[in-house]
Amino acid sequence: MSSDGYTLGRRSLGLLGAGLAAAAAGLPAVPSLISEAKAAPAPETGPIKVGILHSLSGTMAISEAPLKDVMLMLIAEQNKKGGVMGRQIEPVVVDPASNWPLFAEKARQLLSVDKVAAIFGCWTSVSRKSVLPVVEQLNGILYYPVQYEGQECSRNIFYTGAAPNQQAIPAVDYFMNQVGVKRWVLAGTDYVYPRTTNKILEAYLKSKGVKPADIMINYTPFGYSDWQANVAKIKAFGSAGKKTGVVSTINGDANVPFYKELGNQGIKATDIPVVAFSVGEQELAGLNTAPLVGQLAAWNYFESVDTPENKAFVADFKAFMKNDKRVTNDPMEAHYIGFNMWVKAVEKAGTTDHTAVIDAMIGVAHPNLTGDYATMMPNHHLTKPVLIGEVQANGQFNVVWQTSGLVVAQPWSPYLPESKNLIGDWLPPMSCGNYDVVAGKCLGKRKA
Repeated sequence: MSSDGYTLGRRSLGLLGAGLAAAAAGLPAVPSLISEAKAAPAPETGPIKVGILHSLSGTMAISEAPLKDVMLMLIAEQNKKGGVMGRQIEPVVVDPASNWPLFAEKARQLLSVDKVAAIFGCWTSVSRKSVLPVVEQLNGILYYPVQYEGQECSRNIFYTGAAPNQQAIPAVDYFMNQVGVKRWVLAGTDYVYPRTTNKILEAYLKSKGVKPADIMINYTPFGYSDWQANVAKIKAFGSAGKKTGVVSTINGDANVPFYKELGNQGIKATDIPVVAFSVGEQELAGLNTAPLVGQLAAWNYFESVDTPENKAFVADFKAFMKNDKRVTNDPMEAHYIGFNMWVKAVEKAGTTDHTAVIDAMIGVAHPNLTGDYATMMPNHHLTKPVLIGEVQANGQFNVVWQTSGLVVAQPWSPYLPESKNLIGDWLPPMSCGNYDVVAGKCLGKRKA
């Protein structure tokens, strides 16, 4: 554990990743007489279908449509390398149109009709929650690329975005320790991710001695545009003589009028700083960023990261889109990591069979774009760095702080009484997404 309290050192993480890979490999199988007598399975032939489940219309299209684009690039690049196991990959693109029940319907179509080997998709937690029972029932695989609220650990989902301790908690610590924030506005869109994240953050702030009177929580609907009164309330809350900061879990296109109204009311980062969890380069592309210079975002990746891997990724994406103005962002990197891990897991398993690939995923490692390695842990979450970026006039972020190493995800929050004793671990002997370490038992479904 590093001195910043979040991270594992690289050597420790490398040893851990090696151990996971060995554990995932297991003992050599001893075939029985019955299994030996069975006919060998038919060889897998033809293209491998992969589902892309992102909103291309509606309020979330501003954030999700670029994820479809990067997936098409990744698939095209892999096909140029010969595909997977000598088979080409065929993308199956569907548009759930920011309609949460439609996500479930489209996921069922992808698994039952299109017979996809994996689904890469969703942004909001309500869309993921809609898809979760479908992938569990049909034993599908979902790669989910966006930061989320935790409090979940499914065998059929690989969470390639950040858990709260890989984004929200470090961001609050930065606000508290580096910026000196004493009063807190928790502003979010009215659905499960902001509400659960803010429940965790409220408990965390109170554990740090913050008084309830110094915490203001506010929710607005998806697509909200009339921010004048809400921003005035934030401004009034910040006039009490204590340093005030906004922790934003506002999602989708509502961010555009929110930041515009901050500028309209003259709220600068030096007055009331905002740290956002769902605003990246793509969202800033639609804004005049001049009034927002100095405002913050917490992610695990920024386009401005100066590494050879990232420079190549950014250049490849702009070339693929034939548009130098296109930008990359954190969920794109999550898809980059998740897709490449899926390729490795399929090759490791020697099949696209969902059960075999799920088992093969644990312990798989792939370079991230910030100069280190992401490893898939037994809780189906990635190891990640945490970065705080400051908005620049050109719509990019300048990294002002980052963890000294990689953070291992905690899907179950230790700050909430209902989850403080829970861990997720899909390796034997636990093979459970919500194992109670005090009671010594699994509270949900184990691996069959």
